Amino acid sequence: MPEHTDKSGRAMVLQGAGQPLRLEERQVPAPGPGEILIRVTACAVCRTDLHLVDGELPNISYPVVPGHEIVGHAVDTGEGVVIEKGVRLGVPWLGYTCGRCRFCREQKENLCDEARFTGYQIDGGFADYVLADHRYCFPLPENYDDQQAAPLLCAGLIGYRCLRMTGQAQNIGIFGFGAAAHIVAQVAAHQGRSIFAFTRPADAAAQDFARSLGAVWAGGSEDDPGTELDAAIIFAPAGELVPRAMARIRKGGTVICGGIHMSDIPSFPYRRLWGERVLRSVANLTRADAREFLEIAPLVPVHTRITTFGLEDANIALDQLRHGGITGAAVLVP
Repeated sequence: MPEHTDKSGRAMVLQGAGQPLRLEERQVPAPGPGEILIRVTACAVCRTDLHLVDGELPNISYPVVPGHEIVGHAVDTGEGVVIEKGVRLGVPWLGYTCGRCRFCREQKENLCDEARFTGYQIDGGFADYVLADHRYCFPLPENYDDQQAAPLLCAGLIGYRCLRMTGQAQNIGIFGFGAAAHIVAQVAAHQGRSIFAFTRPADAAAQDFARSLGAVWAGGSEDDPGTELDAAIIFAPAGELVPRAMARIRKGGTVICGGIHMSDIPSFPYRRLWGERVLRSVANLTRADAREFLEIAPLVPVHTRITTFGLEDANIALDQLRHGGITGAAVLVP
């Protein structure tokens, strides 16, 4: 019998929508075929975790352990996995795809009909240990410590996918300057693009933070940056930002909604869309996104701004994220 099976570990567990996470002791599971048991050393907190806690995602099976920006070290492996124990790995949101559906066959595994996601359908990293499919784990750049690396695994990956969807856009608006925005702004600046940061009205601290990361302009979501945008990325889950962003882009420009959940989008006149403007969403990520971004991040280099919390303080971290009290990203450290 593997050594770890008689051990227990802590996990912050969601028992139902709207409930606070509850600290529980759980037996450390044995990895099955194709799985790696990972001892978690850091897990960033994502707005998607808030949507999970609030019951805003479909088909949630309770109880569930949130957390999908996981950094840790391999403790044990299941059948078919050849990896050195102790190696550091990152575990992102995408936790499984079928490999058979039309989306998988078309290199669009982020849209897989049978996809399963870490911290949602698969217990995640708000815990001392996590099980993960080895095919969806990634080596991490050596020049990031565990805590600094954690936000790269969702805020970084989703932000990068959104940035890629802007094509060759030069002037890019970002609505909602949180964890994803603070990473993608650095990548965009490195590529020679101009970032215009739209924050909550009168949020001077967020605007100063955006400028410190290379934004050429920062203001409230209703303010006029004084120039037309080629594209806009919306990270804030507020549907009313869509018409505002559409009003800011030039003909042929694109507005990208980067979140998994957003409040209803209010109606807006057709003239905002006319002129071959595009409104689209970005859903999930692919393993190719992860490999590409994790190579690019140290070249920029991306610096993550983090606030750390103990595992048992996950509810405090979520509450601060909900009320805009986090600059950059929150990271749980078991």
